[in-house]
Amino acid sequence: MTTTSTQRAVVDRLAAQRPAARKKRNWSMAGRIVLLLIASVFILGPVLWTLSTSLRPPAESFQLPPSFLPLNPDFSSYDQVFKQLNIMLLVLNSALVTGLIAVGQMFTAALAGYAFANLKFRGRGALFSIVLATMMVPAQVTIVPVFMLIRGIGLSDTLLALILPAIPTAFGTFLMRQYFLGLPSDLGEAAAIDGASPWRTFRSVYAPLAMPGMAIVGILAFNYHWNEFFRPLILTISEQNFTLPLGLVSLQGNLGTGSISVVLAGVILSMIPALVVFMFGQRALRDGLTAGTGK
Repeated sequence: MTTTSTQRAVVDRLAAQRPAARKKRNWSMAGRIVLLLIASVFILGPVLWTLSTSLRPPAESFQLPPSFLPLNPDFSSYDQVFKQLNIMLLVLNSALVTGLIAVGQMFTAALAGYAFANLKFRGRGALFSIVLATMMVPAQVTIVPVFMLIRGIGLSDTLLALILPAIPTAFGTFLMRQYFLGLPSDLGEAAAIDGASPWRTFRSVYAPLAMPGMAIVGILAFNYHWNEFFRPLILTISEQNFTLPLGLVSLQGNLGTGSISVVLAGVILSMIPALVVFMFGQRALRDGLTAGTGK
């Protein structure tokens, strides 16, 4: 009887604690939801405001008090973008430049990362430290020697002037080195025993396993260089070689007299390709970022 009474007391105590624990979990979940909503407002607020302003007539763009939602959406600003710009040429130039840079960075970063991770050679640590040190040098510091080098080899005012200097990537090399260090070394040793060369080992064994990491490098490179403005401004002169960010500047008009609705309509159109790439690549990006966390 005593044992039964003790068991009942323990059960009653646990039953009394359950509502408090459940209430605590509910408050914790509610706090997380509130924090996520606040973060979403700060992140998506400017984008939604840009979209809203692009759908308003120019006369209502600076209306006080401002209305967040346009009462009568006006799509004429998007039509003006296509009339004022050769938007297809700009998109083609940007897609060609960013696509080749992304593919080039994926390939070179994978090769360099594999070499620093799995190949033993003299000065490997010092060379890798020098590569990492270049990440601390801003592009504004190196743009003058890069411009002189591009002009010296006859590539001035060409799309190759934007592509070739951007293919080597210190961040991508670091990322892929860390990724290859997380892969089993037994695979390379087994391939070497079978007589495979380092290139064959990389191509047939490690490269397929490193695809998620290479996808991260490619997606980040595409997103960065799609929106890049500084290098195209310095390295290109002719309008037929302009990328999309440079073309959008002309929508501002002389001394900023252009319509703000047209400018923001161009910004919204420029965001669509990057959004599409992210939507199709988010699974590879997620897999690459979470690879190894379950070990």
